[in-house]
Amino acid sequence: MRSKLLSFDQASAVCDHLRASGKRIVQCHGTFDVVHPGHIVYFEEARSRGDALIVTVTGESHVNDGPGRPYLNDQMRLKWLSALECVDFVVIVPSTAAVPGIECVRPDVYCIGHEEAGNSHAASRVLQDDVLAVRRCGGEVAFLGLGTADSTRFLNRYFDTHTREVKDFCRQVAALCPLPEFRRVLDDFANLRVLIVGDIIFDRYTTVEVQGLTSKNRILSCRFIAEEMQAGGALAVYRHVREFTPHVKLISLAGNELWLEEVLRRFVVPTEEAIVRSPHFTTIVKQRFVEPRSEGKELSKLFSVNYIEKHPPDDELQRAVLERIAGHIDDHDVVLAMDFGHGLFEDKVRNYVQEKARFIAVNCQTNSNNHGFNILNRRYRRADCFTLDHMEITLAVGHREFDYRCELAKLGTALGSRYAWLTRGSVETLGWQPPDRISACAPFERNVVDTLGAGDAFFAVATLAAASQAPLALATFMGQLAGALAVKIVGNAEPIRKWRFLKGAEVMLSL
Repeated sequence: MRSKLLSFDQASAVCDHLRASGKRIVQCHGTFDVVHPGHIVYFEEARSRGDALIVTVTGESHVNDGPGRPYLNDQMRLKWLSALECVDFVVIVPSTAAVPGIECVRPDVYCIGHEEAGNSHAASRVLQDDVLAVRRCGGEVAFLGLGTADSTRFLNRYFDTHTREVKDFCRQVAALCPLPEFRRVLDDFANLRVLIVGDIIFDRYTTVEVQGLTSKNRILSCRFIAEEMQAGGALAVYRHVREFTPHVKLISLAGNELWLEEVLRRFVVPTEEAIVRSPHFTTIVKQRFVEPRSEGKELSKLFSVNYIEKHPPDDELQRAVLERIAGHIDDHDVVLAMDFGHGLFEDKVRNYVQEKARFIAVNCQTNSNNHGFNILNRRYRRADCFTLDHMEITLAVGHREFDYRCELAKLGTALGSRYAWLTRGSVETLGWQPPDRISACAPFERNVVDTLGAGDAFFAVATLAAASQAPLALATFMGQLAGALAVKIVGNAEPIRKWRFLKGAEVMLSL
């Protein structure tokens, strides 16, 4: 019996052979997390439209159907699909989008389930791209099935995709803010004028294969594989926020390295930045040496090298930054202070922003370069909202053992905050609002690829909700969802896309 499984690299040649043999090729694409009766009807109807049915499947590391998905890994999904008599070949597509799969197969007929045709929100833009790709390849689109081939509804009803705590929290939010209202709140973010001030950091991911220890000096020996430069720090937050509102300005400080402008243009619109460049400053680059990622496992990081100034910027540079802030702060509804402790937020800048911002959101981070020195309640006297992780609140409190809820409330009260969040990684997220309202939420996503950048994603989206005066539980849900989507991305390779965020919300609010 011939194998129905094709690698992505093999698939194009096989399809060309089928086409040359006069076969009419039909393609279905999706996650197909759990194959149920609705899928069977869909596949059988698709097969009747041609001579060979190719089912392309989104690879597990690229699935964007929301936290906790896919429920089954690639191997199990391939086994289920290839067991169906009506399916001729199955192909894993190493992409979030269907377009690479469409261009690989070049189908005569591309089938879309009726339930997708009715989705006019999260998937509409994606479907448009798919349809255009099919037409470029000379094919036609057919809408098939009973309109009941949605794995998400099936999984949510019959499988334990999430813990009881997560389900209870999401149902609470759904009752507070049903999906149509959720979409309206999300769309209203576009009215916010956001000023982001903070350290831009470029994350250089260098992928290497560990060969072992050298025989003489016993040092780690690695073979270089690839390298990628990503936008981190305040630049990453800018990219997240830019997905939800077009009214964004970024103010920061950088050097004038030869490579800088070309890289910046990949990530930020020129009219939306007011970055001070100076030959007397080193643009911050954090280089992380990582191993190739194994499917289903968290990214393995070996060590890092930081390119960073040892001393804060001189008075002239600080004045230049302050002038840029003064020229823009009155035009914005909310200021996001991204304080990574790398010198931009010295006393004058910090004090000015606290005094002048209409709404200030503070993210005062602890890292290896500033450990013990960049502490929220020692550097700020005002924060309309803020986020902390476990280490940051421990340093702020000054004790190893304490009541998290009590100390979060004390910090929020001392800073005059309207919202405050403590993110505790795989344990829980706590939200606080005066006088004593608490919102507790368990993690949405357990299958982590990379935690770097997840806190920034949480902060960016939760701040937009706070600036919009969303209820605490809703704002906490939004931040938690952003963080859950971020841990599935290597570093800051891409921002939290609005359409993907909405799709994730549709999944979680239907639990």
